[in-house]
Order: sequence, then structure tokens, then C-alpha cells
Amino acid sequence: MTSQLLNSPPPSPRQLSEELRNGHSPDLDRRRAIVALSMVGGTMGQIVSLYQTGVIKDLPDIPLPFFNSAKVDAADYAYSRLSTPDGLMMVANYAITAWLAGAGGKDRAKTNPLLPIAMGVKTLVDTGVALKLAAEEWRDNKALCEYCQVATLCSIASVALAIPEMTHAFQTMTGSKA
Repeated sequence: MTSQLLNSPPPSPRQLSEELRNGHSPDLDRRRAIVALSMVGGTMGQIVSLYQTGVIKDLPDIPLPFFNSAKVDAADYAYSRLSTPDGLMMVANYAITAWLAGAGGKDRAKTNPLLPIAMGVKTLVDTGVALKLAAEEWRDNKALCEYCQVATLCSIASVALAIPEMTHAFQTMTGSKA
């Protein structure tokens, strides 16, 4: 039976549209939340990118002593990877996470379990990278980027939301009872 499920045809575009827009299941509701959190994370990256590329000249912060987004996002480390501002990479990164959350039909844990597994792994990697970058921010600047830390919280929440569907997908692949 497991091999039959893994070989199921993907939903038609019409069915996929209907399921994603109007379908209901706990997994689908969590996927929608991951898409929303990814959009928030991407928006944070867009704001940082506007500053890092000179489109805007300041990044205001809430008045707490450990936030200094302008200092952090102008620091050497923010431009040290791939010869580009890291805010632009944030935008692309969160877009990929949203794409993985939005891909596949309502029952993809049964019909295409690799999608929820890939999404779950991606949220784990996102969180690990975000926490590592936060440590770098603090180490190098003794300050944090408020926008980046909002994105970090989005990544952490996405992991928690991804785990149930990823578990269902592993159960499908191993033939365990869901």
C-alpha cells in the first residue's frame, strides 16, 4: 500500500487550487501558517535589503539597548557571503521555505511525503542558520538586528509547525500507522 501511495499522481491544477485555497486539515492549516511566517521573515529581509543597498538610509529600532539594526546590517559580516548583502539572501531563503510549504495538495504527507520532509528539514536549517547569524551579530557588534530577530522567531515557529506533517510523511514512507 505504501508504494501505491508514493506513486499517486499529483493533484490537477484545479484540484490543487481548490485544496490550497479552501481545503481544511490540521497539516494544511499549519502549512498556511508557515507560508505566512515565511512572508514575515521575507519582509524583514526586504526591509534590511533596502537599507543595505542604500534605498533607505536608516533602520529604526524599538528603544532597547541591545538592538542596533543599522550598525549590525552595515557591518562587514553582513556583506561577507557571496559578495552580496545578507538581507537579499534572507528574501530568497524565506521565499524557498514558503514555496515548500505551498507545494503539493492537502494530503501530500501521504501522496508525496518528500515535500513535507523537505519543508521540515528546510525549517530546521533556517533556524540553525538564523541562530548562528544572531550569535555572529552579537559577537561582532554587541548588538542585534531587530528585523533579523523577528525573522529568527518566524523560523523557530515554523519548525514547530512543520514537525507534525513531517512525522506523518515519515510514517507514510515507513508504513507506520499514522
